[in-house]
Amino acid sequence: MSNRMIIGKFVDTGSWIHRLDPRSKTIAMLLFMVAIFLVNTFQEIGIVALFAFVIMWSTKIPLRLYIRSLKPLLFLMIFIFVFHLLFEASGTQLLNMGPIKLYAGGLEKGTLSVSRMILFVSFTAILTLTTPPLRLTQGLEAIMQPLKWLHMSPRKVTLMLSISLRFIPTVFEEADKILKAQASRGLDLKDQSLGRKARLLISLLVPVTISAIRRAEELVDSMESRGYQLNKPRSRFHSLRWQQLDSLLVLAVIILLLIVGLPS
Repeated sequence: MSNRMIIGKFVDTGSWIHRLDPRSKTIAMLLFMVAIFLVNTFQEIGIVALFAFVIMWSTKIPLRLYIRSLKPLLFLMIFIFVFHLLFEASGTQLLNMGPIKLYAGGLEKGTLSVSRMILFVSFTAILTLTTPPLRLTQGLEAIMQPLKWLHMSPRKVTLMLSISLRFIPTVFEEADKILKAQASRGLDLKDQSLGRKARLLISLLVPVTISAIRRAEELVDSMESRGYQLNKPRSRFHSLRWQQLDSLLVLAVIILLLIVGLPS
């Protein structure tokens, strides 16, 4: 289970995407998300998908890792597609089988919705796979500096985000250990009914939650033993450097946003 979890992991391939400033990648991701939700046609979704594919290819990360990042949302994507297909009654009727009526409008909207979700997850995976968690936190903290005007601490927000991001693989790792321990005692989930599987998975929540709380307490003790104080000024071993490639990436996403956002 932990080996299938992609979110929160960093894969270093030394590509030019990896060397970009985390601020530019975060800004590009946010602009890309806006572009995703502006697309209304298959032509526009194709343009956005082509851009995302070029970026993924530039990272030199195997395509299978991006595909694995989609697996946890596979059921949700199927549900969204089927929902639009069954309940969107617009356009040409494609099928009429008693109570089941399928329309071209439902097929189109279902495909567009799933495509948006795939692009959303893929570009998020690009950000997390190409940026070390500490660098990502540093970039987010720099971007969130305007929060000070609202009397909010950017450091607190980014600390919570970074710890949450790091705890995702940890929680899956603990669940994997518990499942393996149960399997060593003769439990085989493959031979269980769906209801039995659901009850067994629910029974995982208690030990996984206890383990997560224990890990959190250990993290707090470790931070306190190193003298970490949230409200004290901190220095950085590696400073952020915005370079020409960062500007080009953001500019490319802005152009993409204008292409899909402006009325044709």
